Amino acid sequence: MLNSYKYKIIFSALLLFISSNSYSQVKSDSLKSINSSTIVSKDSLIIDSLKTSFVPFKNSQQVDELISYAKKFLGTPYRYSGTTPSGFDCSGFISYIFGNFGVSLVHSSYGMAEFGRTVKLSDIRPGDLMYFKGSSTKSSRIGHVAMVIDVTPDAIKFIHSSTSRGVVVDNFKTSRYFIPRYVMTKRLDYGVTD
Repeated sequence: MLNSYKYKIIFSALLLFISSNSYSQVKSDSLKSINSSTIVSKDSLIIDSLKTSFVPFKNSQQVDELISYAKKFLGTPYRYSGTTPSGFDCSGFISYIFGNFGVSLVHSSYGMAEFGRTVKLSDIRPGDLMYFKGSSTKSSRIGHVAMVIDVTPDAIKFIHSSTSRGVVVDNFKTSRYFIPRYVMTKRLDYGVTD
């Protein structure tokens, strides 16, 4: 689904380029709407998909409770294969949080990615799970998972267990690390309304 979305963006960009007499003008116009701290690179297709109009969304009570519970663990150290508050790896953290609400998830990011409905970045909401490649951008395998906690015109904030910083909140829209590693977003059926 992500590939077909990329092709649509590429086709749209090509039409825009043809209608313009200058590549530099197209580049200049497209960069004006991107926050200056956002990286512009080979991953510009992902960044372009973030430049959609923002539509506020009200979380369900269950999503608010899920996010509030997850934030209680900010600062918890990273631990390889960790599944408890004494230390979490990325999937251990997400499965622990969801488990507290009766949702059983496997303890692997690529295993979790098999479940739920894929959503576009432009439709992302708090409570959704974002999946990323591991440390290598050349890998095709999912190696990291995070939960979206806030979506605004300037941010897609997610909470996750980072190998170097433990449980933290990061902003996807300004992340030089996560944009090139983004794979997909999934929505589980646990109280998020369509």
